[in-house]
Amino acid sequence: MFKGRQDQGRQNQGSQGQGGKTAGQNGSAAELLALAHLQQQGLRLVQRNYRVALGPHARGGEIDLVMQEADGTLVFVEVRARRARSQGGAAASVTPSKQRSLVLAAQHYLLQRQVVPPCRFDVVAVDGERLQWLRAAFSTGD
Repeated sequence: MFKGRQDQGRQNQGSQGQGGKTAGQNGSAAELLALAHLQQQGLRLVQRNYRVALGPHARGGEIDLVMQEADGTLVFVEVRARRARSQGGAAASVTPSKQRSLVLAAQHYLLQRQVVPPCRFDVVAVDGERLQWLRAAFSTGD
């Protein structure tokens, strides 16, 4: 059965990165940057780090940010960060597999709502100091 929960923070695990930060710390910093940018663009934060597990040892998916547009559209946001574009950049790291896990988590999230509003999947890519907001970055394939 699906299980969803909201996490207040992230475990900071991983290898040391630039400036002595772990990958988790870099990811959290990118999420905060993305959140501030989206709020400046008029979106409202609904929830952070919504996670779904398929079982005790099976991850289902995580949505970094659930935002809402002024018109009521729910926006499921994946935040990706890379220090350099050498591997194709942050946006390129949202693979079809990652997209499927995001869709799974969004479907679970929407089960909690009596009325399903319009929805979309956005990506905020942070490459070094450059932030790029990709609206409707991918669809569910329906």
